[in-house]
Amino acid sequence: MPDFDPAVALTAAARGDQSAWESIVATYSGLVWSVARGYRLDPAAAADVFQGTWLRLVEHLGDIRDGERLGGWLATTARREALGLLRRTRDLPMDNISEMTDTSEQAAAAADEDLLRSEDQRTLWAAFAKLPEGCQRLLRLLFADQPASYLDISAALDMPMGSIGPTRSRCLASLKTLL
Repeated sequence: MPDFDPAVALTAAARGDQSAWESIVATYSGLVWSVARGYRLDPAAAADVFQGTWLRLVEHLGDIRDGERLGGWLATTARREALGLLRRTRDLPMDNISEMTDTSEQAAAAADEDLLRSEDQRTLWAAFAKLPEGCQRLLRLLFADQPASYLDISAALDMPMGSIGPTRSRCLASLKTLL
């Protein structure tokens, strides 16, 4: 789903578009599940939180004003669902809930970071795919885990070594514009 746009998907899902709903669920399921599991719930309870979170989204599809923040909305909702479940099933005093929230907030923040990183990567690769093929090949060689030397790049792309740096700059500027 390199072209996934949460705001567009949310609007379409609110109008009943099943494929938009499925793309939302596919994109954010990992986040919702990790928040639920971050509260150290057993698998059945975590599944209840997972399902409850999606139910809340169905109930509020038309109420979410900023679709770009859908991931944060889902993470917050999953946290509230988990805390509500803990309050109902474990009869824990509020100070224990606060301690669990602090720990789980850290886990949720890490999950939020993972989601944002994932969204950033999707956006980056979508923009990268719009670059000319020559730029894509050059940038892949330059930014590989084991970057090739300018001599190797020159031979592989049949490009003068003195052109690699300026071409790289132009390609990165194009990528920045696309982003």
